[in-house]
Amino acid sequence: MGRILAIDYGKKRTGLAVTDPLKIIATGLTTVETKGLMAYLLAYLAREPVDLFIIGDPKNNDGSETDATRPVNQFIGRLGKSFPGVPVIRMDERYTSRMASRSMVESGMKKKDRRNKALVDEISAVLILQGYLQSH
Repeated sequence: MGRILAIDYGKKRTGLAVTDPLKIIATGLTTVETKGLMAYLLAYLAREPVDLFIIGDPKNNDGSETDATRPVNQFIGRLGKSFPGVPVIRMDERYTSRMASRSMVESGMKKKDRRNKALVDEISAVLILQGYLQSH
């Protein structure tokens, strides 16, 4: 039984989150530099079965595309070529970074640690994955 892997794709860094094999719990996996993302995914999927990719779909408040939409679309194309047997589902990622920052404050995280953008990206991926799990 494979996991679900969520991707919060960014120009510099990409946050990743996964489910447990039963697809019940969403957990932060890591944040990787985007230029090394495909190599990381190739290595990860070589050791862990993944049944589904969830990728954050960047949208403006009015639902229109953002400047990040095109790079995400291009990445989805590369993902499909590298992993043709793994479906990709887009999930609205509006407000996930803001929600990630707020959850860091609410959990009592120190201000210094909250400045860690990589952690924000990973938490955003968890929020995207939790949103998918709650809707299915």
